[in-house]
Amino acid sequence: MRRIALITLVVDDHDEAIRFYTDALGFRLVEDTPRPDGSRWVVVEPGAGGEAAGTGLVLARAKGEGQRARVGDQTGGRVGFFLHTDDFARDHARMTAAGVTFLEEPRHEPYGSVAVFQDLYGNRWDLLQPA
Repeated sequence: MRRIALITLVVDDHDEAIRFYTDALGFRLVEDTPRPDGSRWVVVEPGAGGEAAGTGLVLARAKGEGQRARVGDQTGGRVGFFLHTDDFARDHARMTAAGVTFLEEPRHEPYGSVAVFQDLYGNRWDLLQPA
Protein backbone atom coordinates (compact mmCIF):
# COMPACT_ATOMS: atom_id res chain seq x y z
CA MET A 1 0.00 0.00 0.00
CA ARG A 2 1.22 3.50 -0.81
CA ARG A 3 -0.03 6.70 0.78
CA ILE A 4 1.13 10.20 1.56
CA ALA A 5 2.27 9.89 5.17
CA LEU A 6 3.42 13.44 5.99
CA ILE A 7 3.13 16.95 4.59
CA THR A 8 5.34 19.80 5.72
CA LEU A 9 3.67 22.94 6.99
CA VAL A 10 6.02 25.89 7.55
CA VAL A 11 5.30 27.68 10.84
CA ASP A 12 6.67 30.64 12.80
CA ASP A 13 6.96 28.85 16.13
CA HIS A 14 6.76 25.16 17.05
CA ASP A 15 5.08 25.64 20.41
CA GLU A 16 2.32 27.99 19.22
CA ALA A 17 1.66 25.69 16.24
CA ILE A 18 1.49 22.62 18.49
CA ARG A 19 -1.00 24.43 20.77
CA PHE A 20 -3.19 25.44 17.83
CA TYR A 21 -3.27 22.04 16.15
CA THR A 22 -3.77 20.08 19.37
CA ASP A 23 -6.04 22.43 21.33
CA ALA A 24 -8.08 24.17 18.62
CA LEU A 25 -8.21 21.45 15.98
CA GLY A 26 -8.04 18.41 18.25
CA PHE A 27 -5.00 16.85 16.57
CA ARG A 28 -2.61 14.74 18.58
CA LEU A 29 1.08 15.37 18.99
CA VAL A 30 2.82 12.33 17.55
CA GLU A 31 6.43 13.42 17.92
CA ASP A 32 8.45 16.36 19.18
CA THR A 33 12.12 15.41 18.98
CA PRO A 34 15.10 17.76 19.28
CA ARG A 35 17.60 17.42 16.44
CA PRO A 36 21.39 17.77 16.68
CA ASP A 37 21.33 21.03 14.69
CA GLY A 38 19.04 22.68 17.27
CA SER A 39 15.86 22.26 15.22
CA ARG A 40 12.93 20.02 16.18
CA TRP A 41 11.08 17.24 14.36
CA VAL A 42 7.43 17.93 15.20
CA VAL A 43 4.55 15.84 13.84
CA VAL A 44 0.83 16.24 14.53
CA GLU A 45 -2.05 14.32 13.06
CA PRO A 46 -5.83 14.28 13.25
CA GLY A 47 -7.47 11.74 15.49
CA ALA A 48 -7.02 10.93 19.14
CA GLY A 49 -5.49 8.01 20.97
CA GLY A 50 -5.23 4.94 18.78
CA GLU A 51 -7.76 6.23 16.24
CA ALA A 52 -6.70 6.01 12.58
CA ALA A 53 -5.12 9.33 11.85
CA GLY A 54 -4.51 9.76 8.15
CA THR A 55 -1.81 12.06 6.86
CA GLY A 56 0.31 13.83 9.46
CA LEU A 57 1.74 17.34 9.37
CA VAL A 58 5.40 18.07 9.96
CA LEU A 59 5.41 21.46 11.67
CA ALA A 60 8.67 22.92 10.36
CA ARG A 61 9.90 26.23 11.74
CA ALA A 62 10.69 28.67 8.95
CA LYS A 63 14.36 29.28 8.27
CA GLY A 64 15.39 32.33 6.27
CA GLU A 65 13.37 35.06 4.61
CA GLY A 66 12.11 32.85 1.76
CA GLN A 67 10.48 30.37 4.12
CA ARG A 68 9.23 33.06 6.51
CA ALA A 69 7.47 34.71 3.56
CA ARG A 70 5.53 31.47 2.93
CA VAL A 71 4.18 31.08 6.48
CA GLY A 72 0.41 31.42 6.21
CA ASP A 73 0.50 31.38 2.42
CA GLN A 74 1.54 27.83 1.65
CA THR A 75 -0.84 27.58 -1.33
CA GLY A 76 -1.16 31.15 -2.59
CA GLY A 77 -4.46 31.85 -0.84
CA ARG A 78 -6.25 28.71 -2.04
CA VAL A 79 -7.70 26.08 0.26
CA GLY A 80 -4.76 23.74 0.59
CA PHE A 81 -5.80 21.39 3.36
CA PHE A 82 -8.93 19.30 3.81
CA LEU A 83 -9.94 18.05 7.25
CA HIS A 84 -12.59 15.34 6.94
CA THR A 85 -14.96 14.65 9.81
CA ASP A 86 -17.74 12.20 10.53
CA ASP A 87 -19.69 14.85 12.48
CA PHE A 88 -19.52 18.32 10.95
CA ALA A 89 -21.78 20.03 13.49
CA ARG A 90 -19.81 18.68 16.46
CA ASP A 91 -16.42 19.65 15.07
CA HIS A 92 -17.57 23.03 13.76
CA ALA A 93 -19.00 23.92 17.18
CA ARG A 94 -15.91 22.68 19.06
CA MET A 95 -13.51 24.51 16.73
CA THR A 96 -15.55 27.72 16.89
CA ALA A 97 -15.57 27.56 20.70
CA ALA A 98 -11.76 27.06 20.59
CA GLY A 99 -11.38 30.30 18.62
CA VAL A 100 -10.85 28.92 15.12
CA THR A 101 -11.71 31.54 12.49
CA PHE A 102 -14.23 30.32 9.92
CA LEU A 103 -14.29 32.42 6.76
CA GLU A 104 -17.86 31.44 5.83
CA GLU A 105 -21.00 29.94 7.23
CA PRO A 106 -21.37 26.16 6.83
CA ARG A 107 -22.61 25.10 3.41
CA HIS A 108 -24.43 21.93 2.46
CA GLU A 109 -23.27 20.89 -0.99
CA PRO A 110 -24.02 17.72 -2.97
CA TYR A 111 -20.58 16.40 -1.92
CA GLY A 112 -21.10 17.16 1.79
CA SER A 113 -21.18 19.76 4.55
CA VAL A 114 -18.28 22.19 4.36
CA ALA A 115 -16.89 25.46 5.70
CA VAL A 116 -13.57 27.17 5.05
CA PHE A 117 -11.47 28.07 8.08
CA GLN A 118 -7.97 29.36 8.55
CA ASP A 119 -5.20 28.12 10.77
CA LEU A 120 -3.32 30.39 13.16
CA TYR A 121 -1.13 31.68 10.31
CA GLY A 122 -3.87 32.17 7.71
CA ASN A 123 -3.58 28.97 5.64
CA ARG A 124 -7.01 28.01 4.36
CA TRP A 125 -8.59 24.67 5.21
CA ASP A 126 -11.91 22.98 4.47
CA LEU A 127 -13.72 21.28 7.33
CA LEU A 128 -15.68 18.68 5.37
CA GLN A 129 -18.12 15.93 6.18
CA PRO A 130 -18.47 14.01 2.92
CA ALA A 131 -22.00 13.16 1.83
